[in-house]
Amino acid sequence: MTTSELEKISQPPATLRDMVQERMREAIIAGHFKPGERLVERPLCEQLGVSRTVIRETIRYLEAEGLVEILPGRGPIVARMSWDDARQIYDIRRMLETAAARACAARITPERKARLQASLKTLKKGVADKNPGEVFTVTAEFYSEIFDGAGHNVAWEIVQRLNGRISRLRMMTLSSSDRERPGPDHMQAICDAIISGDADAAGAAVARHLDDTTAIAERLLAAEENKD
Repeated sequence: MTTSELEKISQPPATLRDMVQERMREAIIAGHFKPGERLVERPLCEQLGVSRTVIRETIRYLEAEGLVEILPGRGPIVARMSWDDARQIYDIRRMLETAAARACAARITPERKARLQASLKTLKKGVADKNPGEVFTVTAEFYSEIFDGAGHNVAWEIVQRLNGRISRLRMMTLSSSDRERPGPDHMQAICDAIISGDADAAGAAVARHLDDTTAIAERLLAAEENKD
């Protein structure tokens, strides 16, 4: 076999650093590490079975995602989420997701319809099974399909850089019973509008979803700030 006959690697294996980053990101999003809690290197090394170098690299990466902050004299802690930060994230999501949903609906294909419906089915199963890890993964896949279908690849890169903080807010609002309608119902409405090719309805469905989650996040974060 010559070099030209080798099959391309479509999914490279995750590195140790990638796996540690994913494990710690999930722990922060799920609330295993609380906002303001110190991230001490030695216990993390022992729990994860990795070197201090890997932990330090991971902390720097999560700091860039906005999940960790470094305080003078205290070191790394889990970043607190303020309402002002959350409001800005929701404003960015509203602009990018509304535009993507509209464009995806205008360009919808049978193949894209099938993938969106499959993602939504898996997401609903994750919610029913109370599996937050699967819910977050499939939710990202669902939105990735929308942005890809819209041809908004640069916008998706922006969303991915915010994904850690978006997932923290999603965990907060997902667990709340005080909402207009369940998150999966909102996403079903978004999916239905997109696969029907109705750009106006798709944009409106995204707006309703974000109106609901923004209001919940504002109430919950205000309650947390009042405790402090």
